[in-house]
Parts: sequence; C-alpha cells; structure tokens
Amino acid sequence: MRSPTIDADENELLESVERGEWKSAGGGKRERGRFSRYAKATFRKDRRLNIRLSSESVGMRCGRRWRRTG
Repeated sequence: MRSPTIDADENELLESVERGEWKSAGGGKRERGRFSRYAKATFRKDRRLNIRLSSESVGMRCGRRWRRTG
C-alpha cells in the first residue's frame, strides 16, 4: 500500500505539530462525554413507529410481497 502524499500546507502543519507549537483547547473530557451521549441516543430503540401505505404508493409488486410474507 502506498503512503499518502501531502501538499506543502499539510507538511507545514505537520511540522508545526511535531515541534509542539499546538496545545489543547481544553474541555475535551466534557465534549467527549457530550458526544458519547449523542451517539448512545442515536442507537437507542425506545420508540415504535407504524406507517401505513397503500399498495399503489409502493407499487403493486411490493404490496403483494408484503401481504404474502407479513
């Protein structure tokens, strides 16, 4: 696998980081906690939703298949 090539701007940023010219903005722990809660809520399945569609809306072929299997 080839290593990715970087342009001059990216190289300048990389060298700056390696020289230690950057520091954390703070609040990282709080932000991680907040986004962790968002991620957990995304996958929570605590509500149900029923949708009724006419067979004409979804096409006759799909409608017959749903009636047959459901």
